Amino acid sequence: MRLEITRRSDLASRAVVVLARSGSRMKSAELADALGTTAGFMPQVLGPLVERGWVISVPGPTGGYEAVAAPERLSVLDVIEAIEGATVTGRCVLVDRLCSDAGHCALHQPWGRARAGLLDELARTSLADLEVP
Repeated sequence: MRLEITRRSDLASRAVVVLARSGSRMKSAELADALGTTAGFMPQVLGPLVERGWVISVPGPTGGYEAVAAPERLSVLDVIEAIEGATVTGRCVLVDRLCSDAGHCALHQPWGRARAGLLDELARTSLADLEVP
């Protein structure tokens, strides 16, 4: 069993915090350096955040990325779902399909409770709560 998110979700979460702390527009290379990644990866990381209006992207020589949403107003779950896609509840822990009403596996109930607890924690944790150096 694997419960994991992608590096893109981690970088996106940290990027919003770094941009908000900077209080100004940051070039792709500068932001990538602060996050420990490459400038070429930044559009993939920040594209979904720009689409949602949480970050703006300004083209040109004086352009860059700028936080529009305050980290206190975004949850970790908001960002994960922006990057990874909407969380689908009711997925089987054993196979990649929705659980059916008939014939639940033995892990259905505890897995459902654990998933609900995890999603609740991610939804309650704001990006401002993250420890971002």
